[in-house]
Amino acid sequence: MVTSNPAPALHNQLSWKPRLTAHHLSLQAEKLMLEMQDPKTGVKSQPQRLVITTIPHAITGLLKIKSFGSTLVALGYIYPLRDHKRLVIKPDASLYRFQTPYFWPTQQWPVEDTDYAIYLAKRNIRKKGILELHEQEQYNRLHKWMNHKWDFIVMQAKEQYRAAKERKKPDRVVFECQERAYWVVHRPPPGTVSAMDYGLDRRIDPNTEEVTGDERLKTNSPVSSCFSSCSCSLVKYCATYRSHDPFLSNCLPSNPWLTDDVTYWTLNMPNVEIPTKMRVERWTFSFGELLSDPRGRNDFRLFLKKEFSGENLAFWESCEDLKWGTAATMREKAEQIYKTFLARGAPRWINIDGKTMEVTVKGLKHPHRYVLDAAQTHIYMLMKKDSYGRYMKSPVFKDTLQKAMSPEEHKFSDSQLEQNAKKRRPSLSPIVLRQQEQEQKAKMAANVDITQVMTKLSKQEQSGSRRS
Repeated sequence: MVTSNPAPALHNQLSWKPRLTAHHLSLQAEKLMLEMQDPKTGVKSQPQRLVITTIPHAITGLLKIKSFGSTLVALGYIYPLRDHKRLVIKPDASLYRFQTPYFWPTQQWPVEDTDYAIYLAKRNIRKKGILELHEQEQYNRLHKWMNHKWDFIVMQAKEQYRAAKERKKPDRVVFECQERAYWVVHRPPPGTVSAMDYGLDRRIDPNTEEVTGDERLKTNSPVSSCFSSCSCSLVKYCATYRSHDPFLSNCLPSNPWLTDDVTYWTLNMPNVEIPTKMRVERWTFSFGELLSDPRGRNDFRLFLKKEFSGENLAFWESCEDLKWGTAATMREKAEQIYKTFLARGAPRWINIDGKTMEVTVKGLKHPHRYVLDAAQTHIYMLMKKDSYGRYMKSPVFKDTLQKAMSPEEHKFSDSQLEQNAKKRRPSLSPIVLRQQEQEQKAKMAANVDITQVMTKLSKQEQSGSRRS
C-alpha cells in the first residue's frame, strides 16, 4: 500500500518517545492524518465487506510506517475493524479505518463515567443484554455507582439507539465501530494495554504483548478488589454529597451558629410547606434519603395516594413505629398491623409473596420488635424498584421541584459579625461552676472576723436568758 510522501520524513520526528510535548505531538499527528487521507497523495482505501455490511474507506495493515502506525492506532487516530483489543498495526491484511475527527484526542472530549454508562446501556439494548464479560462488569459497577441517575442514563441510551436506527446500515455500523474504538482507547478491557498509560511520563508500552491470565489473577487479588470497591464507594459518596456537606459548602442563606440568623432552620423545618432545592435534590440520591426526610415522605405519600398504593408506605411506617416504639404496646401494635394490612379481607391489604407471609404469620404468634422485618423489606424493595422510579418522573415531584426555593446568601457586615461574636460567650462546665461556687464560699468564710461573731453570739445568749 502506498503512503503519502511526508510519512518517512516525519517518522523520526514523531516516534512514540519524542522530545516534543504531547500537545505538539498530537498536532503533528493530525497533520499527518490529514495528508494520509488525501484522495490523491494519501493512503489508498477502498470499500471492504465486513460480514454482510460494506465498510467504506477501509485500509489494510500493510503500511510501511508500522512503528508510527501503531502509535496512531494506540492514540485512536486509526482503529481496527476486527481485533479491536490489539491497538497495533499488524503486518497482514487486517482491516483498519481512519477515526472521525470528532473522536480525535485534541478535541479534548471529557472522558466521563456518565458517557461511558450511556454507551454501555446502549450496547446492552442493542445486544439484548449479551455483553462481553468486562463490559458486563463495568455495566454493573456503573449501575451501582450511578443508581441515583440511572433512569436518565437509560433514557439517553434509548434516544441514541432510536436515532441510530434511523440511519442507513453502513453508516450505523461505521459509527458503532468509531464509538467502540474511542472507548477501547479510553476504557480498555482487562489485559489490553492502554495508550493513555504510556508516553513521556507513562508506564507501559502499548505495543507489548497482552497480559496473560495468570498475571491478571495476581493483580486482581481479593484484597485489592475489596480495597478498590471500598474506595470507589467512598469516592462516590463524597462526590454525591459534596455540595451538602456543611464542612465543604456554606449553609444558605447563612450559618445560624455563626450569624444568629435562624432563617436556615426555618426553611429546613421537618414539614415545611415549600422545601429548598438542595433538600429536594437529596431525594434523588436514593430511596432511603426520600423516606428519611419527613417532607419528602409526605410528597411520596401524595404520589402513592394518586396511584392507589398508599397502603405500602403506611405499612412501612407502621413497621417502623413497632420497631422503635415502647415495649408495653408492642403486642397490641403487631396485632393491629396484622388486622389492617395482612389478614384476609384487611381494609388496607398489601401484596406480599406466600413465603414471606408464612414467615410473618408464624412470627406473629410470639411478636417482637423485628417480627415484621421480612414483610417490611419486601414492601420497601417493591417501592424502591417500582414506585420510586415513577415518582421521580411524576408531575408530583416535578411540581415540588419547580416550587422549591433557592435561598440567596445573606450578606453581613463585619460589625454585625463582631457583635454576634461578643454576644456568644463560651459556657462553662457545671463542674467548673460548682468548684467556683465552693471557692467563693471559702473566701467569704476566711474574711469573717471571729471575735465579732463570738460577741454577737454571746449577746444573743444573754438576751435569751433575760427573757426567760
